[in-house]
Amino acid sequence: MRLLIVEDERDLASAVAEHLRAQGHAVDVAGDLATAADALAGVEYDLMLLDLHLPDGDGIEFLRGLRRRAVRVPVLIGTARDRITERIAGLDAGADDYLVKPYDLDEMLARIAAIRRRADGRVEAERRFGRLLLLPERQAALLDQAPVHLTPKEWAVIERISRRPGVTVSRDQLEEALYAFDAEVESNAIEAHVSRLRTKLGRGVVETVRGFGYRMGTA
Repeated sequence: MRLLIVEDERDLASAVAEHLRAQGHAVDVAGDLATAADALAGVEYDLMLLDLHLPDGDGIEFLRGLRRRAVRVPVLIGTARDRITERIAGLDAGADDYLVKPYDLDEMLARIAAIRRRADGRVEAERRFGRLLLLPERQAALLDQAPVHLTPKEWAVIERISRRPGVTVSRDQLEEALYAFDAEVESNAIEAHVSRLRTKLGRGVVETVRGFGYRMGTA
């Protein structure tokens, strides 16, 4: 997934970003609302983790402005433990969920996964494609019930393509979902990930739609 962290505490932002990247997500960090607005204008993010106290404004007002302009990016707000009024205000402003500071990183991952399931209109905990079973919450792939090791990027590719079976995902959409602004992307990176997925999961697991991109097949 492509995620945006809006947080002015650099150490906290770096720790959260590092944890998310280790799970295979592409992460951009904005230290203020102006930078966040620029990022949202150019990228379709899967989720935004939004602090409520930024140096150039109030996160709740920023969120209200996004919702008024019909910007539908899912939002997980970060709030202090003793500020229940902020949690309520954030949810009323259009946030999908809240996370209490200091963050428990495993809880953060679970809440992100739950928000994405709701955003995609799905509630199931698994996705099956022939012999292949994907378990998004565990970031696990099973082939004929046997676990298959996937790298974080390989998982990110198969997760993105499998969200909407039958829908073609373009190479550009995959790159945008997998790589942050400052990441160097080799010209054949997506093709290499797809090739390795086919080797591990079966030649038919990812279908190439010539001139358009990729879609899920069956293992």
